[in-house]
Amino acid sequence: MTCVQSQGKLWRSIWKGLALGTLLTSFLILLYSYAAPPLSLSSTDNPVAFQCFAPSRPVDSRRLTNSSSKGTSQCQPQHNLFFLKTHKTGSSTILNILFRYGQKNKLRFAFPRGRNDFDYPDYFQHWQVEGYQPGACFNVICNHMRYQHSEVRSLMPQDATFVTVLRDPALLFESSFQYFARVIPLTWKLQGSNNVQKMEAFLQSPQSYYDSSGFNAHYLHNLQAFDLGYGNDVEDLNVKQVLDELDRRFHLVMLLEYFDESLLLLRELMCWEIDDILYFKLNARKDSGASRLSPEMYQLAHKWNAVDTLIYQHFNSTFWKRVEEYGSKRMRQDVLELRRRNEELKSECIAGGGPVDSSKILESGLQPWQPIGEKTIQGYNLKRKISPKHKQLCRNMLTPEIQYMSQLGADLWVTKLWGNIRSLIKW
Repeated sequence: MTCVQSQGKLWRSIWKGLALGTLLTSFLILLYSYAAPPLSLSSTDNPVAFQCFAPSRPVDSRRLTNSSSKGTSQCQPQHNLFFLKTHKTGSSTILNILFRYGQKNKLRFAFPRGRNDFDYPDYFQHWQVEGYQPGACFNVICNHMRYQHSEVRSLMPQDATFVTVLRDPALLFESSFQYFARVIPLTWKLQGSNNVQKMEAFLQSPQSYYDSSGFNAHYLHNLQAFDLGYGNDVEDLNVKQVLDELDRRFHLVMLLEYFDESLLLLRELMCWEIDDILYFKLNARKDSGASRLSPEMYQLAHKWNAVDTLIYQHFNSTFWKRVEEYGSKRMRQDVLELRRRNEELKSECIAGGGPVDSSKILESGLQPWQPIGEKTIQGYNLKRKISPKHKQLCRNMLTPEIQYMSQLGADLWVTKLWGNIRSLIKW
């Protein structure tokens, strides 16, 4: 009886929150559309001036550095970058790197209107950019979107570098299920006392539960293919054509499982310094390091996410070809150097030496965004005594996405409104 009452309260809480949030958000969006003045282009204080369609050298023709360990470079640092921020792939950490680089070099960001994503899960459209005007051009686009190549291409200079990041599809499915389950109605009827049991029930018979037209259903089926702009049903796709298109469109596909190697390939491609790619792991779920998938569930997750698996296998192969071109010995040395530098900064910046639960984060400016109904995403506390040389760097490296976007001039009124509503109803 107690269990039934508890489930009843949960359902009432979910529907109450959804109804209240939808009504208030819709009303305020309508009000804002009539009352708000036109927005100016989103940028840092001194955006770099350039023309989108000016002739320039293609990315592949750049002369790359021969020895990163010696710090000698034979190329010019590149400022124009599109990063497709895929879900649950460590992309928030990469975003922080891009925000810091853009801020340091006074680059112009294309930010979403009023929120921290480009109307996801709808396809990206150029008018979704805050303050868009015909002919607008940007150095960096990097927030969540459902990719649409022609729309992105029209906003970037001809020499822009296109990058994204992928993850083992089974592990991504596990992470996505854990993070988004409360906002995917089709999971509510699954049997089980926790998300792990519900996930196993789903994987044993996904077609019994899955409805492609269901609200937020895309989070549970070939999510990476969906983010890349494709359908998430293998029967509806020409996978060879998909892979050929992705090969043409992206100069680098990074892999979460080889994060440091990926960052070094990005650094090589963009001709950046090692200081530009230092990082702390952001937006990580508590206990996210160890998978709870059994070998059987791991295989079932790959089978269910067959499109993502084919895409990942392809780019895993091309990734190691890039590493060979970089130099295997040089890569090992540079990975050790990057990790050493990260550890030095961790000792300098982070109180306690590592992440803590959200309830233990002392500054609101360092509080990460949480999934609905949970407090599972960890963050950091800054040390009180930090050398003047590293004080601002430490703070920037630990600042979550939403707070950093606000610092860079993004107008996040919808995201902040939704956050206030959630706080009000304690959701």
